[in-house]
Amino acid sequence: MKHILRLKFLIGYFSVLLTSFILIATLGSHLVYSYLEQKTIDQLYQSCSLIASTYSTSSSASPNRLQLEAIASSRECDIWILNQDNTLLTSVGSNQAPESVPSFHPYDGSLNRYMVGNFYGCFDKNMISVYQPLIRGTNTLGYVITHYPVSLLESIRERVLLVAYLTLAGITVLALALLILFEQIVSKPVSRITKAAKEYAAGNLTYQPGVNSHDEMGYLSNTLSDMALRLNNIGEDQHKFVANVSHDFRSPLTSIKGYLEAILDGTIPPELQEKYLGIVLGETERLTKLTQSLLTLNSFDTTGIYLEQTNFDINAVIRSILATFEGRCKDKKITFELTFSDTKQIVYADKSRIQQVLYNLIDNAIKFSNPDSIINIDTSIHHEKLFISVKDHGVGIPKESLGKIWERFYKTDTSRGKDKKGTGLGLSIVKEIIQAHKENIDVISTEGVGTEFIFSLPMVGEKESITNTLKEIF
Repeated sequence: MKHILRLKFLIGYFSVLLTSFILIATLGSHLVYSYLEQKTIDQLYQSCSLIASTYSTSSSASPNRLQLEAIASSRECDIWILNQDNTLLTSVGSNQAPESVPSFHPYDGSLNRYMVGNFYGCFDKNMISVYQPLIRGTNTLGYVITHYPVSLLESIRERVLLVAYLTLAGITVLALALLILFEQIVSKPVSRITKAAKEYAAGNLTYQPGVNSHDEMGYLSNTLSDMALRLNNIGEDQHKFVANVSHDFRSPLTSIKGYLEAILDGTIPPELQEKYLGIVLGETERLTKLTQSLLTLNSFDTTGIYLEQTNFDINAVIRSILATFEGRCKDKKITFELTFSDTKQIVYADKSRIQQVLYNLIDNAIKFSNPDSIINIDTSIHHEKLFISVKDHGVGIPKESLGKIWERFYKTDTSRGKDKKGTGLGLSIVKEIIQAHKENIDVISTEGVGTEFIFSLPMVGEKESITNTLKEIF
């Protein structure tokens, strides 16, 4: 099966070669012979016309023999002069002429005045015979007849065909060289790419096709290799994803199981059961949150994010979200400093999705902020876009982790000590939502100093730049 393409080209090659040979041997031979025959007839007719014209203006009883010999030599033909009763008067040429040609009739060759054959049995081989009357005044005194051997035409035709065959042979060699070149630059790379595809289908995603040319084949090979690399990375991500999901589900389930068993067997006294049931409830809420986040991301992957975009005031949304964190902020003594570039900032986006983005960012900011610190939320206008910044003054993100924070289940604290209740999915959801709006989100962080997230949204209408920003403490 793997040599079918090569076999097809070989069959095509030899089919063209055979067809070309047959065409040259048949149609080409016929066309060459027809051309040579017509050209010879025209030349013989010109010679007859020249002799007849000279005779009609001459006072001699017979044509000039020297002229006849010169014409016969240049045309390689025989020239006969017959009188009206078909008796031979003069002959010039290599073939012996008869004394008379009694069967000759000037109209046997129709109006063309030529015939092909042995000329009434006068020759033992085929000749092209062209004749014309000799006229002086109004009298027809006889006929001038020229004969040219058909064998000479056939010889010329064979020489022409030999050139054609040699040309065909040269083209055949060149085509064979091109076929070999095709084998090197197309067939072999195709075979390697086909083998690579089979290897990838069998699960060997690290196989390399080994096609390094700078053409379409090389591009196809690189694309296939890149696809395999991506699939391999996806496979590794899936394994990591399953491991993370297992870990994040196993931890709360282990806690729930342990506390419930301790309550049932009496290890935990009745007066402390309410406390530990509260812990169990918190763990179930964590599982619920994790499940909901997984369902959210799964819907993003399968159907994309459906946006219901409307115009709304982003300032009002920020204030309403901050109200939900009031209890947590009091516990950690955290305050919010809001800096808006205008009293009202109308953006065009999916309100519920942007609320989800802001909730996750503010939730992270509170989680990783130091006690008695400030979280800054700023808005600014650049090129008809509104940029929203959420900045905390907390533990920060290590430099080596900045590129990984958008990955699902990734947590900067590998021991999960600082974020025991987190799912590691919040920032993944945030980035999916912002990208669905065709906007960008960036992060700036210094370990031990704090982290700032900045994302953009399209504004509605034209906004003038306001130098006096509005600040408030929430």
